[in-house]
Amino acid sequence: MRWRSADRAESAEVHEHLAFLHAATVRIGGDLEAAQVAASLCETAVPRVADLAAAYLYDAVLGDGDPPELPGAPPEGLLRQVAAAGHASPPDLALAGEIAVSKLTGPFAATISSGQLVMWPDPDQRDDDVSCLLPSLRPASLLAVPLRAGQHMLGFAVLLRAAGRAGFDEIDVLTATLMADQAALGVHKALLYQREARVADALQRSMLPKHPPRLPGVEVAYRYLPGNPTAQVGGDWFDAIPLPGGRVALVVGDVMGHGVHSAATMGQLRTAVRTLAALDLPPDQVLRHLDRLFDDTVGQSAEQYLATCVYCVYDPVARRCVIANAGHVPPVLVHADGRTELVPVPAGVPLGVGDVSFQTIEVAAPDGGLIALCTDGLVESRDRDIGAGLDALCAALTKTAASPDDLCENVLHALNTDGREDDIALLIARFDGIPGASVANWVMHPNAQAARHVRGLIATTLTGWGLEEQIDAASLLATELVSNAIRHTTRPITLRLMRTSTLLCEVTDDDHRLPILCEPDDDAEAGRGIYLVSRLSHRWGAGHTAAGKAVWFELTL
Repeated sequence: MRWRSADRAESAEVHEHLAFLHAATVRIGGDLEAAQVAASLCETAVPRVADLAAAYLYDAVLGDGDPPELPGAPPEGLLRQVAAAGHASPPDLALAGEIAVSKLTGPFAATISSGQLVMWPDPDQRDDDVSCLLPSLRPASLLAVPLRAGQHMLGFAVLLRAAGRAGFDEIDVLTATLMADQAALGVHKALLYQREARVADALQRSMLPKHPPRLPGVEVAYRYLPGNPTAQVGGDWFDAIPLPGGRVALVVGDVMGHGVHSAATMGQLRTAVRTLAALDLPPDQVLRHLDRLFDDTVGQSAEQYLATCVYCVYDPVARRCVIANAGHVPPVLVHADGRTELVPVPAGVPLGVGDVSFQTIEVAAPDGGLIALCTDGLVESRDRDIGAGLDALCAALTKTAASPDDLCENVLHALNTDGREDDIALLIARFDGIPGASVANWVMHPNAQAARHVRGLIATTLTGWGLEEQIDAASLLATELVSNAIRHTTRPITLRLMRTSTLLCEVTDDDHRLPILCEPDDDAEAGRGIYLVSRLSHRWGAGHTAAGKAVWFELTL
């Protein structure tokens, strides 16, 4: 059968209109910003469907509130114009930018309260007032189209045609309805997405340290930058954890993925790292325990996650760093003479793989040098592979900076992080060391004369340091620790004093049993030593060492 020319023309017109609807649907639903979705709706509608289009959303929706529900009149509130587009031919078309819900009239009030499309003018209805949105304009016709997600009203869109153009017909109404439905779906999805991102961001920021700690022998600075809105919040974290003996644990990690679950997983890992660090375990054992915990808890969830982590312990007295890595970006070591190198720590595998071992590497950390730890968001992007990013990081770290904080800023600027798609965590620690004159060490045999000998050593040392006012308290508490060590060991014990912003006293022996703090009874003959230490010192603690244990306390200066 041969088609008539009119049939072919009608078929071509239908196909062309369907193609327009398909392209409009893809364009309108292709963004995760509510305002951009609304803008796509307006720009797509002009000029094919309307000469002027504008979209309004509730302020509560744009914030973190709940949209009003249908049916019924909307609650008091504010509708804000979030997008508008106009065809060049009709002059002076304009719509009000912000409108209170209570001031809506005519077709706008009708569409908001009913959730249905309203055409104006409607021959079956009275000539409703449209001046609330069109104070100085009288269009030929308009459509007030609801933006609704189920029974929730998000706002509405207005499509206008100027005088000289035919009014809206049934095809226009159907087209406008389909486009508005797609826009409402996109706005709703964007709002849910952004709400989750805000929750994840708040969760993540609440778990990250707010200010760098002030630590003896090292100056620490860090930066955290969330990814762009399309990336959501990820699982990057960092920390600087004080350890006994003036040491510090530097940690940077990254949970793969984005959103609330990644941020929550990050929080679990960061808490676990702090707990394991408090036990003063070697870096490889920290990662081993972390991997087992990750596999037992996070790994059992419906969503599978992996995480990377690098754990570095800096000793400002020995001027050494001990580092272990779990599939993370390697640290960059900057020597005092400006040379940079990627620390050749074994890469290991990410946490969550399970049943793997981790290795450590020990490197010199002379005064004046620094170490930089980061997540891959800093050094890897779509247009730069990780190798080139690490080269750029090394180059940026050689630039002169007054402080690690300034160096962080220089690095972010040099690596052009403005267009990032992933979270960025950067931690820089500058090695200052602790002078040998501020540290005193003694090794003594565990005999009855050791306690009396300790009091004399402490008095002489603190007098030389100009800390005479601390002699009584330090002598009393150190004697208690040494007496406890003598009671449980037959091998030599070590006593160390270190003067920084506090006075640290540390006693080590080969007994692995840690002291237990308890409040002694009036008739108790033992247990008072650790109780006195806990009551009279600023801080105290105990941890395992490779050969036994270390018990320490600090006095404020």
